Amino acid sequence: MLAASSAKLCALYARLSLPPRFPVETLARCLVDPSADRDPDFNNEALSKLGADLLGYHTSEYLLCRYPRLPSEVLFAAMWAYCGTDTLQILANEWGVEAVAEPGGEVDSGYLQFKRRLPGNAESSQFPGRWVKEAYESKDQEEEKPWRRGASRRSFLDDEFGTTTSHKEVHEAKQRELRHEVALTPKPQGVTRTNASANFVRAVTGAVYLHCGRRAAKIFIKEHIISRHLDVDKIFTFRQPMRDLSRLCAREGFGSPIARILSETGRKSRTPVFVVGVFSGRQKLGESAGASLDEARLKASIRALKSWYLYSPLELRVPSDAEGPNAKSWEPVLIDGGEIIV
Repeated sequence: MLAASSAKLCALYARLSLPPRFPVETLARCLVDPSADRDPDFNNEALSKLGADLLGYHTSEYLLCRYPRLPSEVLFAAMWAYCGTDTLQILANEWGVEAVAEPGGEVDSGYLQFKRRLPGNAESSQFPGRWVKEAYESKDQEEEKPWRRGASRRSFLDDEFGTTTSHKEVHEAKQRELRHEVALTPKPQGVTRTNASANFVRAVTGAVYLHCGRRAAKIFIKEHIISRHLDVDKIFTFRQPMRDLSRLCAREGFGSPIARILSETGRKSRTPVFVVGVFSGRQKLGESAGASLDEARLKASIRALKSWYLYSPLELRVPSDAEGPNAKSWEPVLIDGGEIIV
């Protein structure tokens, strides 16, 4: 069916408020997954890869400039929350994208076309991005150990979400052998609705960049992705916050943190409340209330750590704002010493 004659496709085009230079035919191509059509000239594989890079770049620069002290684990989790697969599927559902039961030439161009994966083949927990019935183990994967995946490795060798990427961290001498191994691996026989919807959103982002330019793509990502509210403070998890706070104060040259009780009520009742503050010298780092002194001290230490890691400058400016002929030159932001190593 022709793209221009599809009422569903034109309605989706209008809902997305795409620029006039964005062709309707390109939007129809974004709805075709590689599992439905292997021809790269008619599916969204190339556009989705470009869109994934753009989403990762603009989201990471926003988070790093907004919260320059975020630990690596929290940064990866925030990246996944903004532009992960599940989030992009929710976004596609909000756009009103509907999927077909089976792809074909007679299908309306306004539907998401992909070949569905057969049931009973879950994603492998050991090798992310692969499926249990299709996963295979190479020598490098057998040698891979969980304790070898430190923060530095996840930052330089993994993807933007800190997830292991296939055959990316091996030496150059083994690249040809691994390429041959990947070429012999059978292609997946379908995709899930989640992955197909996420690839559609990535493809639309890449198509906006190609047809409308860099600035339009940045505005599109800001309006649909970065503008969403995310409680970054709820991502944090601390095992021993009091020890982490002591190490942080020692590294920054502050005085050792001391917990002091500020107020209390109902000590001998069934529901006592204690308010404890954590001080470094005369400066209060955090304050919280709890049903016991230990609980209040623990919560106060967590608040002190969050207040440090969630520091945000008053004026937010990202590196992409310096692009353009009349843009103001880039001024470097705060570079923190990194997270606490214990």
